[in-house]
Amino acid sequence: MNLQKLEKTLSDQPKYRRAQAQQAIFKLLVNNWEEFTAFPKDLRDELNHECPLEIQAEIHTEDKTKKAAITLDDGNVIEAVLIKNVDGRHTVCVSSQVGCPLGCTFCATGKSGFKRNLTALEIVSQVLLFARELKKQDDRVDNVVFMGMGEPLLNWFEVKKSIEMLNDKDGINIAARSISVSTCGLPDGIRELMKFPLQINLALSLHAPNDELRRELMPIANSYGLKELLAVLNLYMKEKGRKVMFEYVMIDNVNDSMNYAEELIKMFKSLPRNLIMVNLIPYNPTGGFKASPAPVIKKFRDTLIRGGIEATIRESFGSRIGGACGQLAGKK
Repeated sequence: MNLQKLEKTLSDQPKYRRAQAQQAIFKLLVNNWEEFTAFPKDLRDELNHECPLEIQAEIHTEDKTKKAAITLDDGNVIEAVLIKNVDGRHTVCVSSQVGCPLGCTFCATGKSGFKRNLTALEIVSQVLLFARELKKQDDRVDNVVFMGMGEPLLNWFEVKKSIEMLNDKDGINIAARSISVSTCGLPDGIRELMKFPLQINLALSLHAPNDELRRELMPIANSYGLKELLAVLNLYMKEKGRKVMFEYVMIDNVNDSMNYAEELIKMFKSLPRNLIMVNLIPYNPTGGFKASPAPVIKKFRDTLIRGGIEATIRESFGSRIGGACGQLAGKK
């Protein structure tokens, strides 16, 4: 799907045709121009030839999770995931880059290297793919999380455009508060988020309570220490008044001791307590580590709660199809 080609094809048409085309793609979720009978037959044929709407993808299913391996126009492959939550709402986890340059040791995407940034339309197309599927069941996409392949804040210009497109009331119409951006922790990127007018959610990939351990797990920590990161998060929380989710992957005998839980509690003293939420994520196999046992994760959570920190354990979806947190690698 190419909006520039679409614009060119419609250039000799009345201006209202462009608005109709946007409605067909983003609101009516048509998969083929033949479905959009507001256009005359000859125009539909031309558009199907010049600007087909098909999104080339292989979809794999596990229980309430679907993973799509999407082939882009240049042959690169990205992955997106659709999760049906326990309350029946549907969340799409989207990628923002082909691969990732940050190389976190526990993440399959980081091991695959970095190829390029995605365009806003390539990001939105991941949501469109699943929105079309859900439409067949008279259902819709409720939430979008930028937690797939890539670091969203390294592609902020296109990510920002994609969020605006997703939020457009004349399009897919995802509420801003139902859109979350996850980052490994880029202070300049978080400052850019502070300027963004839409009230989206911020999630920070933390995974360690101190710089020494964090540097072992996340190379980005060599550039940005926790002191600098917590300072900018403090500004963000005060400016936005929005809760920040801290993601913490639980890895057996690496970062799951109760001493680390106590260290986290001390670390969070510099932040507004009511705006902190820790999400403990059982490690999903990507090679090299083991997941913390369930009783250890529960004890870790309970320690945080006793220390006055809101904490939850994320239920894992899609691990058997390589669609769980940290497993996306852009492979068919």
